[in-house]
Amino acid sequence: ITMAEKKFGTIYKVAGPLVVADKMAGARMYELVRVGWDKLVGEIIKLEGDTASIQCYEDTSGLTIGDPVLRTGAPLSVTLGPGIMSTIYDGIQRPLERIAKESGGNIFVPKGVEVTSLDDSIQWEFQPKANIGDLISGGDIVGTVYENKLF
Repeated sequence: ITMAEKKFGTIYKVAGPLVVADKMAGARMYELVRVGWDKLVGEIIKLEGDTASIQCYEDTSGLTIGDPVLRTGAPLSVTLGPGIMSTIYDGIQRPLERIAKESGGNIFVPKGVEVTSLDDSIQWEFQPKANIGDLISGGDIVGTVYENKLF
């Protein structure tokens, strides 16, 4: 078995949003996984031996036994930064307006769509509040970025 193969498990059972996969030895609780050929977003919620129960956050119709499950090695997480307060997201921080534009105006989010949560093409003006060499600690404000008139 190669290192690349160790990152993949296979679907054993599908019951609505719950996907059970085997060959998942080495996986961790709350690890982000990509399920099936469409790479649906999922999160490991139970581990038992080399079997993982996965909460899938997209429509699981079409998944079948034997389909791949890719382990990412990273937890399900969100990105924080400028632009977050002026964007509308779904429950797993996918920007809905940008997805609609990229999918040709489709009102449904395509399965397995991958877009960055924050638009990194926008340049934000950073106003430093701390100076080089200042001693800072948790909770200190080191700078600000104006996003909109609300925040």
